[in-house]
Amino acid sequence: MLKTAVIGVGHLGRQHARIHAALAAEERARFVAVCDLDEDSARSVARERAVDWTTDWRQLIGRVDAVSLAVPTEAHCEIAAPLLEAGIHVLVEKPIARTLEEADRMIAAAERGRSLLQVGHLERFNPALVALRPYVRGPLYFEIHRVGQFTARSLDIDVVLDLMIHDLDIVQWLVGEEIEVTAIHAVGIPILTDRIDAANARLEFASGAVANITASRVGTEKIRKMRFFQPHDYIAVDYAARRASISNLAPASAAGMWPGVSTKHLEVEDVEPLRAEIEAFLAAAERGLPSPVSGADGRRALALALRTLARIHEHAQRAGVPLER
Repeated sequence: MLKTAVIGVGHLGRQHARIHAALAAEERARFVAVCDLDEDSARSVARERAVDWTTDWRQLIGRVDAVSLAVPTEAHCEIAAPLLEAGIHVLVEKPIARTLEEADRMIAAAERGRSLLQVGHLERFNPALVALRPYVRGPLYFEIHRVGQFTARSLDIDVVLDLMIHDLDIVQWLVGEEIEVTAIHAVGIPILTDRIDAANARLEFASGAVANITASRVGTEKIRKMRFFQPHDYIAVDYAARRASISNLAPASAAGMWPGVSTKHLEVEDVEPLRAEIEAFLAAAERGLPSPVSGADGRRALALALRTLARIHEHAQRAGVPLER
């Protein structure tokens, strides 16, 4: 069994620790330790999960085979690259890094260390999307809303890298990762912070597909919905409720009546996405399989997010809206 650890046990890291502990209880891995710069947090989670703790991630080298990395984005490359080069498999939370250069360093380190790098684009493991994926064929228009209530978490990055990047990744995945995004029109504004708190982006693909994506972290309710159209189908996904449906034209009745609309609600397995993500990571690492969401996938999502941010800053300059870079 792989020996595992969690580095960074803030809000999200604690959830990783919970799942690593559950998998260890099922004898599917050996959960060894947690690490956090805050000694009190490290001690608390270690006590709760009955594992060792440390404030120095370097002490994990030689002790573990795989880690979940849930630290601020600015520290991803600094920590992940040495671990990967040492042969330790790393599941890093999204975005993969702050810059494409850092992402490249992490990918290269994984190659040198012959280790697995997986990026935490969690929505790929949402059971609604898993159920829907086999039915996707040539989508042409997306309308996506991802809205959350304001919290004090993830304020080191703006809403594009915090929330919208989920949908940038999913749209590229569904349209086709080899299909170029030919144009981006975007607007974003700071509301409660000095960074972009709400944004809208319109993406145009070489295939003719168009995606309209709205993300906000200052909403009054939580919305995680995607609707898209492909030839003869209207598809709706509710990520939060984990539901997906496909609507299309029903055949005319034998009596010659006009056809109506038929809606198929997909059977969705009741699986926690984060658990599915960690399970897939550990299975790939243990069996020597390709990463379910590779460093290249994470880099591609980051590149699109950074292009979107560039368009937002161009618009803000024209509109006289001050934005922190």
